[in-house]
Amino acid sequence: MKQFPVAVIIEKKQLDNRWVSEKWEVIGVVPAFDAPVDAPPRQIFADEQREQFLAGHFPLELFRDEVDNYHLNLTSPEPRVFVMWRMDEGFAKPMEASLSYGEAARWLDSGEQCDGVPMPPEIADWLGDFVNTHYKPAVRTKIKRNDPFAGKRRP
Repeated sequence: MKQFPVAVIIEKKQLDNRWVSEKWEVIGVVPAFDAPVDAPPRQIFADEQREQFLAGHFPLELFRDEVDNYHLNLTSPEPRVFVMWRMDEGFAKPMEASLSYGEAARWLDSGEQCDGVPMPPEIADWLGDFVNTHYKPAVRTKIKRNDPFAGKRRP
């Protein structure tokens, strides 16, 4: 399987703050194999303080050149799914999802909103299969210190 489709759960929380009245945050992802690709966000919970929405169908895709970042994510204490989102007419709209630390860092470096949420076990299993197949640890070479001829050819 080349892609793993997910839907994003995003929450709008009311704040008691004179400068900001609300806060948006991605709070989870769920598998979305049967969700239509162009599904509009729908409200799944509401009370006086918060609203939660299930948004879209986002394909998690895996790329071999990101395997080091996937490995870092999987071996972290709490593996994450990263979701990039943008405000659009008063609503936080998820745009993309990724399992790569590197991609999440690039989103943040470029000024995008990005939240990391716990990775569901079925996604971790899928990612683990990919990492086990493609990850090759970097070969470490020992550098001798204080050797003026290190790295130079001798006749």
